[in-house]
Amino acid sequence: MDISVIIVNYNTKKLLEECLSSVFKFTKEINFEVVVVDNASKDTSVEMLKKKFPQVKLILNKKNIGFGRANNQGIKIAKGKYLLLLNSDTYLVENSLKKLFDVAESTQNLGVLAPQLLNENRTIQQSAGFFPNLPQIFFWMSFLDDLPGGTNLKPFHVNHDTFYKKDQKVDWVTAAAVLIPKSIINKVGAFDDNIFMYGEEVEWCYRIKKAGLQVYFSPSTKVVHISRGSTKKIPEAAFIGEYKGLIYFYLKHKSKLALQIARLLLKMGTLARIVIFYLLGKKQLAHSYVKVLKTA
Repeated sequence: MDISVIIVNYNTKKLLEECLSSVFKFTKEINFEVVVVDNASKDTSVEMLKKKFPQVKLILNKKNIGFGRANNQGIKIAKGKYLLLLNSDTYLVENSLKKLFDVAESTQNLGVLAPQLLNENRTIQQSAGFFPNLPQIFFWMSFLDDLPGGTNLKPFHVNHDTFYKKDQKVDWVTAAAVLIPKSIINKVGAFDDNIFMYGEEVEWCYRIKKAGLQVYFSPSTKVVHISRGSTKKIPEAAFIGEYKGLIYFYLKHKSKLALQIARLLLKMGTLARIVIFYLLGKKQLAHSYVKVLKTA
């Protein structure tokens, strides 16, 4: 088995159907399997899977156990040389599995490989960055990394489209679509079960790079990511989840002093966003960051 595609689903029936249809339509020239882990969906996703995609291996959870833990369940039964973690709100537009497989086979010291992600209108979607060390958090919270030349600061989130037009070594990539050699799971472990959703890929990539492996971004193939398909009530959920993920990252991997400084920077940046968005008339965003402030 060349690749095991692992998809976590939570009430995204229509998106999941489109995702799976694209995988089976475009994937050729390699052996692959698909594993879907359903986190207790209530939208007849399971019925759709059994009827339209009986070839898919299905894991059914009795409750929503989170993105990372559900992926870990799929990883345990996967038989592929490589694992492709794929969000249910993505879809392929070309033979991406074969292209990623070919790049992976020719890449030395591979830990993680990510394709270029596109928004539905085919614009580039930011999907990579550098570890959230204290300087990176400061650049992020102060908006300095959004300025021209911000990529030179190695920002936590790379927001500049030009960055995503060529192969890059980065620190982390979003888990919406990532290829990982299964062999590295034995070396560094899978996702941290303590992270329910948001930030799990940053922590995982940190362990992967700490083990001496590389995280690669490659525009050799493109995957459309609709984004937030199962979380319609955000931005609060995404913002709060990311901040909680950062704090957990510092609790696990950094010193107590670094954690306190990171908390201070996050609070200052959050307060700045509340004021700025209120002044700009973006009250919904401002209210979202008021909720984030309680987390930071």
